[in-house]
Amino acid sequence: MLRRRAALAALPALALPAVLAGCSTDDGAADGTLEVLASFYPLQYVAQQVGGDLVSVSNLTPPAAEPHDLELSPAQVREIGTADLVVYSSGFQTAVDEAVETQSPEHVVDTSDVVTLEQHPGTPTDEDATADQLEQDSGEHADDGHDHAEGATDPHFWLDPTRLVDVGHAVAASLGEADPEHAAAYAENARALEKTLQGIDADYSAGLEECASRTLVTSHEAFGYLAERYDLEQVGIVGLDPEAEPSPARLREVGAIVEENDVSTIFTETLTSPKVADTLANDIGVTTAVLDPLEGLSEDAAAAGDDYVSVMQDNLAALTEGLQCS
Repeated sequence: MLRRRAALAALPALALPAVLAGCSTDDGAADGTLEVLASFYPLQYVAQQVGGDLVSVSNLTPPAAEPHDLELSPAQVREIGTADLVVYSSGFQTAVDEAVETQSPEHVVDTSDVVTLEQHPGTPTDEDATADQLEQDSGEHADDGHDHAEGATDPHFWLDPTRLVDVGHAVAASLGEADPEHAAAYAENARALEKTLQGIDADYSAGLEECASRTLVTSHEAFGYLAERYDLEQVGIVGLDPEAEPSPARLREVGAIVEENDVSTIFTETLTSPKVADTLANDIGVTTAVLDPLEGLSEDAAAAGDDYVSVMQDNLAALTEGLQCS
């Protein structure tokens, strides 16, 4: 039997996704809807689009929070065990991985089983540079147990909209297993989402076809899938860890790349500090612009009703201006 709740039953069904987005599941789902947990925003968006009015989707990561650093309350851990469906990406949020393992929810979509994740070239941090120097000095591997940024698996697949298509169909299949009566509706919604994502892809392909620069300089290397899809070369000030500190040598290297390739814009982000990128841009005389890695919505974006589509459109506008595309 599906787990359902009566709380918030007086609210109109169409209002539920907005009310529940970014909250824990403590408020429950409306009577007659499936209770779905998504571990961070892009997965919340997919679940909402596929489930429609038949589901109540809650995001374990609140607006403006960094999903990498998510910690779950005991109540959230319990909710993972009682939700009708949990959608997450193993390896991205340790707390969610552990909760899924201990709570064993009945229906789960792990996007790591759906999307092939890739290793994009990383950039060394101060810690990496120090370890490498120690290794050279000692002739041994000085940092056993430390994962270098270089060669790490990039989790940011959702920035290539075509890679979200299979996630949508996987969510539809799992919802159909939990709620066979509405399986056809979930499948239809997934097909509609596929068309939306294909439209975004077409806009990006056209908008980024002719650009004065194809060098994409970013605060951290969250945009590897986007760069690969649209034939750009990503240059991150730091690697996949947005909290890492670049070495002085790396800052000089990025500055040289900017000057050699006539880069006019360094892209900062919404959920992390732009201080390093702003300082570098000021030092070498280029501008900055915001490029959203869409790991989560900022508080302002959430309040304004922005979603995956609108943020991807904003990103495209920033890219076409910053890369001087025609």
